[in-house]
Amino acid sequence: MTRFLLTTLLATAITTFGADATPISLSANQMSIGTGQPSLVLMSSGSMQIPVWSLSGGTVGQSVVGLVSGLPQDCAAVKVEIVVITTDETTNASFEDVYRVHLSQLVDDAPFTSRYSLGNTVRTALPAAPFHSRTILLESYYPVQPDAPLWVRIQREPGDPGDTFTRPTGLAMVKVTPLKALAQPQVVQDVSGYNSWPMMQAIGEKLVCVYSRGSAHTIHEGSRDLYARTSTDGGKTWTPETVVANKPDYGEVPAGKGLDANGAMLLWVRRVGPEWHHDLYRTTDGVTFTLVATPKIAVRPMQITDIFAVPKVGLMALWFDGDYGDKPTNSWGTVTSSDNGSTWSQTTIESGLTKADWPTEPAAVYLGEGKILAIARTEVGPTQWQIVSTDSGTTWKRSPTNIGDIMGSTPSLILDAKTGLVSNYHYHRGKGLLRRRVVDSQHIFDKPGHWPASEVVATGSESTWDAGNVNATVIGDTHYLSFYSGKAPDTSVLVSALPAPKAAPKAKK
Repeated sequence: MTRFLLTTLLATAITTFGADATPISLSANQMSIGTGQPSLVLMSSGSMQIPVWSLSGGTVGQSVVGLVSGLPQDCAAVKVEIVVITTDETTNASFEDVYRVHLSQLVDDAPFTSRYSLGNTVRTALPAAPFHSRTILLESYYPVQPDAPLWVRIQREPGDPGDTFTRPTGLAMVKVTPLKALAQPQVVQDVSGYNSWPMMQAIGEKLVCVYSRGSAHTIHEGSRDLYARTSTDGGKTWTPETVVANKPDYGEVPAGKGLDANGAMLLWVRRVGPEWHHDLYRTTDGVTFTLVATPKIAVRPMQITDIFAVPKVGLMALWFDGDYGDKPTNSWGTVTSSDNGSTWSQTTIESGLTKADWPTEPAAVYLGEGKILAIARTEVGPTQWQIVSTDSGTTWKRSPTNIGDIMGSTPSLILDAKTGLVSNYHYHRGKGLLRRRVVDSQHIFDKPGHWPASEVVATGSESTWDAGNVNATVIGDTHYLSFYSGKAPDTSVLVSALPAPKAAPKAKK
């Protein structure tokens, strides 16, 4: 078995990976020391030998570098993977290690750092035994100019708490796969102004997109009003804009959406001005919106998020509240309605949280048999939160995930009831990348650290805060993703469509 694995590893450099792209591979001999003192050694098993870079499990700051050239002219981006192998007899799947990739391009007449990217840390489990190779995806989409050499630096991060394997690992190869450009998103609204924070909901075969427009990234200005447009051709064309809410002296922002028991769309609207309210609207056509309720609840939420149905409970949504400061004043919980949205009851699940422990802007899906799976944004990192309930939302457990390619990333979840697959979408701010992870919902429920690597499904502005906040819905076998993108004072609301996934990546045991 060991001979077979090493032979396969040696052959990797000349093998085509994937149906539409051939990786450009760098073997260990084609790389050199970047930082620290990693060692180029021969990994041996019987008569088989392969050069690897030995990266310490205890010494921080070790990295190796290489140059990749010859990218095809139709290449718009690359993904970067590494092949890692361990020989230590203590190797087993209870340990994890952490890596990251640094990327830059040597573009003529531009500073070396002009296209520099510091990758996020990626944590994965070791194999069950030594001499088993692993291919680890470190970057799923890095935009490139095809005629410029690509500088690649691979670094292990033994100082990261997630790196629990204290023994050396061997970096055998780096694989850089050329990627073609992604399809451009469709425009929902791009008139002058800060068009932002959309909510997308399907009513039958119709898409309804609700968004707000103001002059800046603010929530309280009286000129920030709420609008809606609908589409019956998958987001290609949109009906004229209609006004949902435009109360003077109040800024209105959509905060959550869902369906009621009759299939009508419900919409939470945060209304901020002289007072602070959360209004619930209902619409059956995406054009006329009727105010249903303005709940009087004890803890005033920052937001009430997407609505979902829970048997024997009714409608449910998660909320969070806090001031984004460093004091332990933050909280979150649930609101429920047993009368189809007319009245709501509030429950606080956690309070007195610091910002580091505070889950914000959560999205949730009901899995059946009392199970609820939620993913929440983090305001300080390093990873998204996973929050689960096994008793229909009475009690909850909050855990960190291994989802680290984030920055102010609000999640949106879609559950395929037929396959049990959950799609977790989020916009990676600063990178301009809309990411998706697909998992088996039952597998991930009690394994929050086992989310697979992301795939990039759309791109937008690389602005830190003038882009983001994906919100997803589904019609048939197609997912529709609304988000906003641009640069203040002008941003646009966009929508991307992509086929629903048919299978999740193979789960690691």
